[in-house]
Amino acid sequence: MLLSISHTSTYRYDAPVAYAVQRLRLWPTSSTVQTVHDWRLDVAGAQSELSYNDAFGNRTELLRSTPQTAEIIIHAVGQVETRDTAGVSGPGSGVPPLWTYHRQTGLTEPGEAIRQLAAPLSGIANRLDLLHRLSGDITARVAYIPDTTDVATPAEAALASGSGVCQDHAHIFLSAARLLGVPARYVSGYLLIEGRTEQTATHAWAEAYVDDLGWVGFDIANGVAPDEKYVRIACGLDYGQAAPITGLRSGSSTESLAVALNVEQ
Repeated sequence: MLLSISHTSTYRYDAPVAYAVQRLRLWPTSSTVQTVHDWRLDVAGAQSELSYNDAFGNRTELLRSTPQTAEIIIHAVGQVETRDTAGVSGPGSGVPPLWTYHRQTGLTEPGEAIRQLAAPLSGIANRLDLLHRLSGDITARVAYIPDTTDVATPAEAALASGSGVCQDHAHIFLSAARLLGVPARYVSGYLLIEGRTEQTATHAWAEAYVDDLGWVGFDIANGVAPDEKYVRIACGLDYGQAAPITGLRSGSSTESLAVALNVEQ
């Protein structure tokens, strides 16, 4: 499936910004599940300071605001050909080592609710069966309700509240999977939604490592395996390490963000 993507993030400030830095992970890369035919990034109100591949292999770029700008526009556009591999993306590069993905973070640290979620699954010997059961249990317990959480909400809090969005579903899955001894990672990207071209946010799902298969994806929010409707951008231990755009700024100006995202075949 050939997908066309246009993703614009517009940051506006009520007063000129003295200094702002943004970290971008907005480049899909060719792999077993996708081939990037063309991709470009256009930026206004900021300039590139540094480009590099981070520890997880994500292409990353640091932007610095131009002096006294009141608006930064970041526009990613391109075409990616995708393949349905039933969620299996394969063994990966081996960098970082697999044991890295056992490590919990501040967003995935398990508490009593996640320990109770994971406990009944510990006796399931087949890892793939265990992970499908875990994904289904989270989907059943955490309703998809926007604006009930934010990017700083830990997995434990989202599970306890019973509501959240795709990043919360992914964080809960990562926390429980790691607690059960399974390497797991967070994936950010784009999703083609049938009957809807315009969207307001990127998507997120999780991957876990299964012997003889490699990394296997689970879109817990939708209760499905990632297929040809998904485009991978970045991965990491949690949202903070795979977010398409993160940043900081100095000064007292107030920031607003408008996102225009189109994904179509």
